[in-house]
Amino acid sequence: MTDQMPPAGPLTVGIDVGGTNIRASVVDGEGEVLDTVQAPTPHSAGALEDALERAVHELRRRHPIGAVGLAVAGFINPDRSTVRFAPHLPWQDTPVAQRLTQRLGLPVILEHDANAAAWAEYRFGAAAGGHNVVLVAIGTGIGAALLIDGRLYRGSHGVAPELGHLQVVPQGRACPCGKRGCWERYCSGTALADTAIEMLAIDPVRSTVLSRDVFRDPGSLTGRRVAGAAQDGDPIAVRAMADFARWLGLGLAFVSDIFDPDLVVIAGGVSSSAPLFLDEAREEYARAITGAGHRPLARIRTTQLGEAAGMIGAAELARAVLVDADPHSGRVAPTGR
Repeated sequence: MTDQMPPAGPLTVGIDVGGTNIRASVVDGEGEVLDTVQAPTPHSAGALEDALERAVHELRRRHPIGAVGLAVAGFINPDRSTVRFAPHLPWQDTPVAQRLTQRLGLPVILEHDANAAAWAEYRFGAAAGGHNVVLVAIGTGIGAALLIDGRLYRGSHGVAPELGHLQVVPQGRACPCGKRGCWERYCSGTALADTAIEMLAIDPVRSTVLSRDVFRDPGSLTGRRVAGAAQDGDPIAVRAMADFARWLGLGLAFVSDIFDPDLVVIAGGVSSSAPLFLDEAREEYARAITGAGHRPLARIRTTQLGEAAGMIGAAELARAVLVDADPHSGRVAPTGR
């Protein structure tokens, strides 16, 4: 029996606080997930904080934990201590970091979930070696993060960049944010299903599979179902996926005209279907970017860390507190995997 090497750096916990579930993982200094617990997300602030405390205590029984990071889908104040608003969580203007620090007796930091995922990819995954990096997390909607010279950019008030709500179609599809024509209404899992439904309304006989699904329950069609049908060659699903790819390429061209990144990482649930759309999206991006043919193009990659990225990134940002680094600066040198 050989001796095992101790984990690199202090162990920390990263928690993905989602609207349906909370997932908490112990992560070492190399970005490796050592242990994970999961629980349903309660609907009141007190119950949610109780659940987070239980998850950390369960992991602390098995591992020496030094700090905790939370990845939250919502607006967080600039010093990463307070959740201003999270559409699927019961926190509003809540000093979550302070409350959990008092409960746990450990340092606790907060981070927007897309920022946490981008930091994880930069340190350990697909964005390693990038300088100016955009992460686009495509799922129900679009989340986004931006690193400039290896620093997370959060804007003046902690809410940048809301790329999913760039208006790409004036007076287009209504968006839950209150605007119309947002990018995520044409380039997301939800949008993929909506596009397929619109196409079926025009030509239902082209897709017996999706037509049957919509006839039985119009609200049951999901982006995942459309992607699966496209994989099987369904004509309507293939067309819907091509439309999705076009909007992804156009959106990335807009983003590149503003930020000029050298690297784009596509994350989120839709990224698992990348073979169905990524090549077409790259081609559209190359055509649509300003100065096409006369400037370098960003490399476009898919996530390496998948759904664990938010937890890994939150844990890594929490680790910076323990090593006396600034957890908000992003000045730690990235390492490849």
